[in-house]
Amino acid sequence: MTDLNSELASLRIDRDRQGPSPWRKRAILLLLPVVLLLGALYALRIRQAMSVAEVSTVKAAITQAGQPSIGSAVLTASGYVVARRKAVVSAKIQGRLASLRVEEGSRVREGEVIARLESVDYEAQVRRARAQVQRAQADLAENQRQTRVASSLAKDQVLSSDALEASQSRVTVAEAGVAQAEADLGFAQAQLQNTLIRAPFSGVVVKKMAEVGESVAPIPPGVNLSTSSGAIVALADLDTLEVEADVAEANVARLADEQPAEVTVEAFPGQTYKAVLRQVIPTADRTKATVQVKVTILDKDKNLKPEMSAKVTFLEREQKAAAGAPVAPVVSVPAEAVVTRAGKQVVFEVRETAVKLREVVAGTERQGQYTVKQGLSGGEVLVSRPPETMKDGDEVKVKS
Repeated sequence: MTDLNSELASLRIDRDRQGPSPWRKRAILLLLPVVLLLGALYALRIRQAMSVAEVSTVKAAITQAGQPSIGSAVLTASGYVVARRKAVVSAKIQGRLASLRVEEGSRVREGEVIARLESVDYEAQVRRARAQVQRAQADLAENQRQTRVASSLAKDQVLSSDALEASQSRVTVAEAGVAQAEADLGFAQAQLQNTLIRAPFSGVVVKKMAEVGESVAPIPPGVNLSTSSGAIVALADLDTLEVEADVAEANVARLADEQPAEVTVEAFPGQTYKAVLRQVIPTADRTKATVQVKVTILDKDKNLKPEMSAKVTFLEREQKAAAGAPVAPVVSVPAEAVVTRAGKQVVFEVRETAVKLREVVAGTERQGQYTVKQGLSGGEVLVSRPPETMKDGDEVKVKS
């Protein structure tokens, strides 16, 4: 029995030693390229999905026919906000400041007392002048009485005519003395009134330039607000704010009286104020080759302050259409959608999952918008801030 088992064991085939069968090898060789191809396609698909750019979009707007179009920008200039009506307030006489009733930002009315000088000496001068008037009036009354007596005696031929004329002359001198005393009294009273410093116009105190106890004095006109000695306060009428800007000499001819404009200030970049050209100064600055212009701000805003830096954008005058004439529609797009490619202005329109490059003819930029003269009809969805590498036909994904 043992011999039979050993004989059967010798007849068993050892598959591990012989290796895989030929048909299995052929199957593996046939399936391997298919697996590699599917893997490559899958990897390419993943790479394409990951390489699709996510973009933000904006829309081309259209102004419907019949609505007036806004004038486009002509030129821009930089300058500063100033008050057309401003003054450095000082005393008319020299003295020591006894009280100051305002601070920076205080609003005052025309004629309101804003400060007072020490007035003891001036009050004494008024009392003295008043006493001089009373004395002169008493002298006049006495001379007039004596003249009446002399006139009566002259009628009775008791007093000579020369004595009567002398008496009448003394009356004339006394009348002149009264007039002189009254003038002195008026001057003393005016000096006393000058110890009260009043606002020359309604406005806002923009700078306090003296403190109680300091000596102040009259100052000449045209002084600098920051360096004037003897001034008390600087006053400005904020209802008369305007912008003083410098325009290059070559651009002055493009401006005209009452030219519409818009003003923006760095302090409030999102706010635009309507304005109008008030004056072109009739002289140029040879050192800068510029001409100063003054632009009145029409929109009132309490947040605007003198000396703020500002930018003025002058606009073309709006052309009035003839009665009954149709107004052409205007297409505009945000400035961030317009880019330059090969020296041409283009936009990228989003069409489903890809972009289409479209050439446009854009006008001047105004308030972050371009007026498109050619290339768009309005309503197109455009890529905002397209990257430099974007080209026609690129796949994109719109950010939600």
